[in-house]
Amino acid sequence: MLKHFFCIGLAISLISCAKDPVPKPSGELRLEYPESKYAKFENDCHYTFEFSDFAAIEDAKKPCWFYLNYPEMKGKVFITYFPIKGDLQAHIKEAEKMVYEHTVKASSIDTKSFEYPEKRVFGNFYELKGQSASNLQFYITDSTRHFVTAYLYFNSRPKPDSLAPAVEYVKKDMQHLIDTFEWK
Repeated sequence: MLKHFFCIGLAISLISCAKDPVPKPSGELRLEYPESKYAKFENDCHYTFEFSDFAAIEDAKKPCWFYLNYPEMKGKVFITYFPIKGDLQAHIKEAEKMVYEHTVKASSIDTKSFEYPEKRVFGNFYELKGQSASNLQFYITDSTRHFVTAYLYFNSRPKPDSLAPAVEYVKKDMQHLIDTFEWK
């Protein structure tokens, strides 16, 4: 009888010594995007540019305002246009205010000025690092009549590590947009 209790006790202890199940931690998907092919955006507004075929152009609230929609990334670039009526500095201050409102969450802001005098295209490109709601922003002006701004937003919580591939992809597209931007 003692022999049977010993065998049963040994069997139970061998079975019960397995590791407890532990749930897998949640993780993010690794996202890879196709090589960009660009198309020219023609419109009735005062400007044209090239944009990625991975994005779709949608009309926004006002004339000459557009969304550059990246549906697979759940992201949008908001493009706005303002005519300059002697108020260029006010438009620049407003664009910079939109950038620096993110300093609460951004760990750093990299600013790059650009100018293409032959096309009368001047402006600044801002890259916001950290948990900022908007990672990329820019403004373009001809300094006399036209002013365009663009802001990238994702429809998700700002997670810099998870959004990094999407931000890099859109950054290349936005830089191409700036390089091909022309006034009519």
